Amino acid sequence: MCTVVIHVPSSADGATRVLAVRDEDPGRPWNPLGRWWPEPHHGVVGVRDVRAGGAWLAADPEAGRLAVLLNRADVSSRPESELVSRGGIVLDSVAGRSPEESPATHGFNLVEVAGPHARVVTWDGDALRSIPLAPGTHMIAHDDVDDAGTPRIARWLEEFRQTPPGDGARWWLPWLDVLERSTTLESTDDRAIIRDNRPLGYPTLSLLACVASVSADDVEVHYGELREPGRWGGLDLA
Repeated sequence: MCTVVIHVPSSADGATRVLAVRDEDPGRPWNPLGRWWPEPHHGVVGVRDVRAGGAWLAADPEAGRLAVLLNRADVSSRPESELVSRGGIVLDSVAGRSPEESPATHGFNLVEVAGPHARVVTWDGDALRSIPLAPGTHMIAHDDVDDAGTPRIARWLEEFRQTPPGDGARWWLPWLDVLERSTTLESTDDRAIIRDNRPLGYPTLSLLACVASVSADDVEVHYGELREPGRWGGLDLA
């Protein structure tokens, strides 16, 4: 139940800005932002899932591409033995290979950014859809883009829209202010962004966040971990 906030520029000369908060089981090991993959993914930087080897978020700076994966409920009846990890989809995406036909995975929302352009590819185990993102600020979680039926989107999307990213090197600070304000809610509140999903039956808590600025010929990504899973204590992005 991760959360992504994304601002798509109105000009082809602009940069797409991304804030991604990761919810995961704290017992599932990961590698922080780095270059973890050999050929054919040499040069890709991302947050690596140690168990399956794929990525939650990855970027190819030279290609100006970034991808982030969010889990989504699915209606598939395929047995687990036929399914593969979703993390490989992220690496394929930044290599220019988007999901096609019927992915052999559980459901997902895949945020794909190519310079000033962005879209969300959704898979629910039945239908694969591609939703282009118009210029402006959007929010994605475990259902549809800007879905007012998702409590955290209904509560915080408009605040993010009214708080545009800054223009300086630390452009993400206005968004972190909104994120910090959101933590006045308990992490078990359906409207919370920094989350404890265990009361909902999932072993996941918010663990870390990345911010990224994506232009046609570069991607700049910063990474930071929460001091305590599911609890706000500030976020140092490096």
